[in-house]
Amino acid sequence: MAGNTFGQVFRVTTWGESHGPALGVVIDGCPPGLPLAAEEITLALARRRPGVQAHATSRKEPDRVEILSGVFEGRTTGTPISLIIFNRDVRSRDYDEMRELFRPGHGDFTYQAKYGLRDHRGGGRASARETAARVAAGAVAQKLLDRDNITVIGYTVELGGVRVNRVDEAAIWDNPFACPDPEAVAAMTARVKEVQTQGDSLGGIVEVRVRGCPAGLGEPVFDKLDAVLAQALMSVGAVKGVEIGAGFAAARMRGSEHNDPLLPGGFASNHAGGILAGISNGADIILRAAVKPIPSISREQDTIDLEGRPRRLVVKGRHDVSAIPRIVPVLEAMVRLTLADFLLRQRAIR
Repeated sequence: MAGNTFGQVFRVTTWGESHGPALGVVIDGCPPGLPLAAEEITLALARRRPGVQAHATSRKEPDRVEILSGVFEGRTTGTPISLIIFNRDVRSRDYDEMRELFRPGHGDFTYQAKYGLRDHRGGGRASARETAARVAAGAVAQKLLDRDNITVIGYTVELGGVRVNRVDEAAIWDNPFACPDPEAVAAMTARVKEVQTQGDSLGGIVEVRVRGCPAGLGEPVFDKLDAVLAQALMSVGAVKGVEIGAGFAAARMRGSEHNDPLLPGGFASNHAGGILAGISNGADIILRAAVKPIPSISREQDTIDLEGRPRRLVVKGRHDVSAIPRIVPVLEAMVRLTLADFLLRQRAIR
């Protein structure tokens, strides 16, 4: 396996680079008969599309999806679905200097170590541009989840040290940070402007919540639902940590505090985050992902060149100040892909 495919039954393989002619995804194992239109996928991509938020990259990509196969007369056929997204606003000259230098915090050094060569234009395959294909695939996966009334919603709970105090889901996309707390937006805005003027970047925390997931999804040992969800989120380049339910706070709790009492109407609490013994328990699945600061910053940094000689570097090009909020639909998509795969796996045994 080359690491470009995710899932066992609902399988997705992404392809393409940041500055190549296009990128896309092939989805195999999608059941037939699901309604699917290119316009719906393009709409899902709009939330991660570059060139929209004031603090985001100025690269402007329309991110319009074309369906090449697997759909006939508006419905999936059960055969592989191939989706393509053409790159329209590529400026590879911005990266000419990177041909010989390694950018700190990026995959430049590790890709060179693995393959002996690399695409220096915008990071090539290691670029966050690759995630557009994941969001497209996630829109297809949601069609499968819709049959079971499963919803996935993500939002920012912390940005640059500014935390939310409440979650109003109706407010999530009414601001440039996918923030569910309108009162925290002003502080986030000020923090971003401050750091932007310093030529620096910010990290944050994104929460993803799943509603309507039935009990019973997941495998008992190595393919635990929480294990695969953690892998799915960690496969997104900017994610450096994942917690589920109470997460790391569980280490500071007693068993009497962490256990979720079972009542006739359901669980009295949800410290487990909707998963017990690696299998969904029917409660909301709650995940949080720690997102690192964008490594492309305009401040001078130490690095080395291909010969190992010390150099100084200022990263040029068009970059986000933070992966938030454009990473939010990407994390939602990875959760959708995971749940779609486990739904189909469960139907094979029950």
